[in-house]
Amino acid sequence: MFSKFKRLEIGNWRLWVRLVVTAVFLLPLIWMLTAALHPVGRPLPQTLSFSLELTLANFSRVWQLVPLGRFTLNSLLVVILAVPLTLVTSSWAGFSMAQLPKASQRRWIVLSLAVLMVPGIALWASRFLIYTQIGLYNTIWALIAPAFMGSSPFFVLMFYRAFRRIPVAIYEATRLEGAGVLASWWQIGLPIARPTAVGVALLSFVLYWGDFISPLLYLRSESHYTLPIALQLLQQMSRSDWPLLMAGAVLATIIPVGLFLLLQPYFARLGH
Repeated sequence: MFSKFKRLEIGNWRLWVRLVVTAVFLLPLIWMLTAALHPVGRPLPQTLSFSLELTLANFSRVWQLVPLGRFTLNSLLVVILAVPLTLVTSSWAGFSMAQLPKASQRRWIVLSLAVLMVPGIALWASRFLIYTQIGLYNTIWALIAPAFMGSSPFFVLMFYRAFRRIPVAIYEATRLEGAGVLASWWQIGLPIARPTAVGVALLSFVLYWGDFISPLLYLRSESHYTLPIALQLLQQMSRSDWPLLMAGAVLATIIPVGLFLLLQPYFARLGH
């Protein structure tokens, strides 16, 4: 009986912790939504108090002021192309590192960490010159190009860690069966490293969806702009019109939040 009550108390404690964590993450989203529904011309509340005078006029104003549909399609195109490319190239690099001798693995890990510590601002000028010379400047491919290199050394190290934990005997058995490197990566490595692949996919989605600097530096035509540029344009039009800015932020957040909710059943199966 005592153990039963103890398990019940532990279950209740975990439930309360989950509720508190959920509330902490949801409160900013709830405040952003209520601020977007705030009447035009009225200051935003300084507390979490909610008003019954709500309006959808701010969302229609966003669509009137900036071509939000085109910017959204551009952002979707970037993530649809960049996320799979990131998964393929970073997993290839991590898989290759895991197959090297121990001494070579250490050297590549040190090199990856050194590259990871290079600030992004140090790459802006060199990338601009390279994109200009090879004809990627002012094209959507300028935003997707980092995905061909794995997007970040951190993603490569994540895959390396996942592949390195797979016993070497499994790889040797697949080679004896006549499987090549790509077959071992596809049939053995990726299925076992599926949680890492999901994590890299989510991180790369957030990276490219919220990227503001790259469109600002490497794009000149408005027809290629993405959603972060749209939010900046709204801020330049009216810095004090916070309901308008919050409406734009809500529209830019709908797709990531919706994707997260749709993937919840998959995350639950993955956890078990």
